[in-house]
Amino acid sequence: MKNRIFFKLLAAFLVVIAATAVTLDVMLGSAWETSLRTEIERNLTQKTLLFAHRVEADRTHSLTEIAAQEGQAAGARATIIDASGKVLADSEANPATMENHASRKEFAAALAGRPGSNERRSATLGIPFLYVAAPISGGAVRLAYPLSDVEAVQAQVRRHLLWGSALALAIALAFAAVASTWSAWRLQRILDMAARIAQGDLSARVDDHSPDEIGRLAAALDKTAGQIERSFAAVRSSQRQLETLLNSMQDAVIAVSADGLVQWVNQPLDRLVPQHARLHAPVVETIRDPDFLATVKAATTTKTVKTARATSIVPGRAFDVTAAPLPGGGAVAVLRDLTETERVEKTRRDFIANVSHELRTPLTSIQGYSETLLDSTPESGAPNREFLEIIRKNAARMSRLTEDLLTLARVESGETRFEAEPVPPSELLGDAEESFREIARSQGVELQIEYSQDKDHGPEGLPPVLADREAIHQVFANLIDNAMKYGRSGGRIVLGARPSQRGIEFYVQDFGTGIPSEHLPRLFERFYRVDKARSRESGGTGLGLAIAKHIMLAHGGSIRAESELNHGSIFVFTLPTAA
Repeated sequence: MKNRIFFKLLAAFLVVIAATAVTLDVMLGSAWETSLRTEIERNLTQKTLLFAHRVEADRTHSLTEIAAQEGQAAGARATIIDASGKVLADSEANPATMENHASRKEFAAALAGRPGSNERRSATLGIPFLYVAAPISGGAVRLAYPLSDVEAVQAQVRRHLLWGSALALAIALAFAAVASTWSAWRLQRILDMAARIAQGDLSARVDDHSPDEIGRLAAALDKTAGQIERSFAAVRSSQRQLETLLNSMQDAVIAVSADGLVQWVNQPLDRLVPQHARLHAPVVETIRDPDFLATVKAATTTKTVKTARATSIVPGRAFDVTAAPLPGGGAVAVLRDLTETERVEKTRRDFIANVSHELRTPLTSIQGYSETLLDSTPESGAPNREFLEIIRKNAARMSRLTEDLLTLARVESGETRFEAEPVPPSELLGDAEESFREIARSQGVELQIEYSQDKDHGPEGLPPVLADREAIHQVFANLIDNAMKYGRSGGRIVLGARPSQRGIEFYVQDFGTGIPSEHLPRLFERFYRVDKARSRESGGTGLGLAIAKHIMLAHGGSIRAESELNHGSIFVFTLPTAA
C-alpha cells in the first residue's frame, strides 16, 4: 500500500512540476525575452539617432573614424551609406568590398526619411543581429547589435529552471515518501479496524482525530462501528430473550434453512428426539417423520403456512405440526404434542357416548310408561294428565338430546363411517325439499329451490359432489329445521347450490329476523343458543349445528353462517366435487 501511495503522489508531483516548468518557460520566459528585446531595440534606436546627429555635426573626423568610434561606444557594428545605398564607412569591414545596402529593410526605411529596424541572422557570422537605421543628409547610418547574448541568457535561464525543477523533484520525492508512509500507516489502521470488526471484535476503533479527509473517514468509521456494536448488542439481547422464551415453551420448535439444514432448536425439541438435534446438519437426521418433512418443504416452497399431523416422530405419540416460512428462506416448525389432549378428548367422547347409550334405555322406559299412563288416565283426571304430559315431553326431549350426543360423539371419533360417492347437487336439494315440503306448508312457509344463474351451469350442469347422502340429508334437515323455527316470519326458505373455487356451495336461506353479529362466531359450538328460552320451548338440543359442522369436516368441506338483522340468515356449506 505504501509503494502504491508513493508512486501516485510522485506522479502527481511530477505532473505539477512539469506543468509549472513549462508554464514558466512559455509564459514568463517569453515575456522576459520580449521585454529584453524591446529594451535593446529602444536603446539601440537612441544610439543610432545620436550616431546620425554626430555624422551631421562632426566636421573634424572622417566618416571612417566616426563609424569606428560610434560602433565601439555602442558595442555594435556601425555603417554609413549614401543615398544610392553605397557603403561609405563601416566599423568592421572594408566599404569597397561591401555590396549595396539600399535594399536592406532598415536602410530602405531610413532612406525614405524615417528610422527603421530589422532582425535577421548574419550570413557570414551565423548569429542573429538587430539592425536599426536612421536618416542623414544624403544617406543613412545604421547600428547592428548581436543578439547572441540574449540567446545565451535565455539558455542560462532554462538551465536554472531545469535545475530548479530537479531540486523540486528531489523535494517532492522526500515529501512523497513521508506523506505516503504516514498515509499508508493511517490507512493500515483503518484496514486493521475493519479486519477486527469482520472477525467479530465490534469494539475496534481507529481513533484518528486529524481534520483531513482520512481523519474524517476514520471518525465516520468509528461512529458506524459504535452504532453497529450497539445494534448488535440489542440483537443479541433480543435473541437471548427469544431463546429464553422459546426454551420455556412446552411445544417443540425447530428452524430449518432453505437447503434443509437445522438452524436452531429449542430445548423441548432437543429432549424430544432420542438422537438429539445437530445444528447445520440435515433435518432428516433429527426428525425422520415423512409428514413433518413434507410440511416443512411445502412451507419453504409455497411461502405459506402449512399444517399436518405427525405420528412417527416418537412412537406412541401424535403431534400437530405447523410450519411457517422464514423471510430469508426456509421454515420454522412448531410441534405440539396432542397425545394427552387426544386421550382426554377420547375419554370425553367415550364418556358422552357411554352415558348417552346408558340413558337411552331408562329414557325410553320413562317415555313409554308415561304414554301408557296417559292412555289409561281418564279425561276427568286433568291434573294427573298434565303431570304425565310434562314427564313425557321432557323424557322425549332428553331422548333426543342423548341421540344427538351419541351421534356427535360417533361423528367426532370417526366411528361413523361415511360412504362418499358422486351425487348430483340437484338430487341432494330435491331430497331435502321433498322431505320438508309438507312440514313447511303446514307452518305456512314456502320451500323453494334455486340454482346458480351462471350461464355455464343450469340445474343439471353443476358437477357431482362427493357426499354421503344420508349424512348430507341430516345437515339439510338441521339447517331447514332451524330456518323454520327462527325464520318462519319471512314466509319463505330457499335451498340452493352454486359453484365456488373449493367445490359446490349449498345454502339454506331464510328471510326472518336474522342473527346478531356477535353470535355468528359461536353458532357451531355445542349447546350454544342465540335465544335460549325460545330454543328450549321449541325442543331444540343445541347440538344440530355442531353435528352439521363435524359432518362437513369429515367430508373435507366447510360450513359458515351469514346474517343481517331484519334481513334473514343464510347457512352455507361446501362439498368437494367428484374427480
